[in-house]
Amino acid sequence: MGIEIWHIWIIIAIILFITEVSAPNFIFGSFAIGSIFAGVASVFGGIQAQIIAFIVGALVAFFGIRPFALKYLYKKSDKTKTNVDALVGKTGRVVEAIDNYKNEGRIVVGGDNWKVEAENNEIVAVGKKVEILQVNSTILIVREIK
Repeated sequence: MGIEIWHIWIIIAIILFITEVSAPNFIFGSFAIGSIFAGVASVFGGIQAQIIAFIVGALVAFFGIRPFALKYLYKKSDKTKTNVDALVGKTGRVVEAIDNYKNEGRIVVGGDNWKVEAENNEIVAVGKKVEILQVNSTILIVREIK
């Protein structure tokens, strides 16, 4: 009992499903489903039947399953803010008085010390709480929370 062609198709499908994990767009998943179709066809027919089954399976998966997979199974990464953009909306404590005209002002947010500017050129004293409104390069734009 040796390896049969359907074993090869199933191994290809498994490799493609594993590859899908690293590139989640359901392209490799579509090809994996096509490989499963081809594996089933190999039991009943020759190479032409396998190729046709692979193409049909991949197309059915790509146009039939992929839209639902992208909508319901994969998270949209652009909704999650990361790095410095995640600071917008957070609050910090002033550790160096904020005065835009003197180019002074620093706050601490989550243990990190940041250079800041006040939204409306207001002067904010040490110890006050501020909300981060936007990020301009490495400078945070803030307003005092009253």
